Amino acid sequence: MIKIALILGVALAVANATNVARCLHHAGDLPASTRIEGCTNPPCVFPQLRNAVIHLTFRAPRQLQSMRTLATAYLGNVPIPYDLGANANTCNFLTNTRCPVPSGTNVQYTLRMFIEPWFPAGTSATVEFRIVDQNNNPVICLRVPIRITRSNMFIDGADELPPAIEASEQ
Repeated sequence: MIKIALILGVALAVANATNVARCLHHAGDLPASTRIEGCTNPPCVFPQLRNAVIHLTFRAPRQLQSMRTLATAYLGNVPIPYDLGANANTCNFLTNTRCPVPSGTNVQYTLRMFIEPWFPAGTSATVEFRIVDQNNNPVICLRVPIRITRSNMFIDGADELPPAIEASEQ
């Protein structure tokens, strides 16, 4: 019975996985699994004013005292680093363990990246998400094409989008 439950769990995880690629501009192995909410086949659509939610599972390649998550968008060949703010502290968002993480541990991590209203709707880019350790050595890295869309969510109960978002749509 346990074997059937395990097989079913693995099948569901694979069925919900997002197709991602190895990074081209940064080092690091692909995570064991990646699931971007609402996206199985990129480009992943990220609406403004919402969180892009990315679930990662990876094996700690060595003891990890601390980790940071970094994001870089590429418009063509132009790199644009994106500051994840407090969400860059990877250890705060581990869901099955905590730092320090022993070598060989299967780590589950959820990243939330807020899609700012000033990200132009209609923009397509490729983003490299990477995790580095306390010495800036790579832990994992993944690459995924995205497209920013206009949000259908209004701010503070308003019945229309803010003027900055409206202007970007015209």
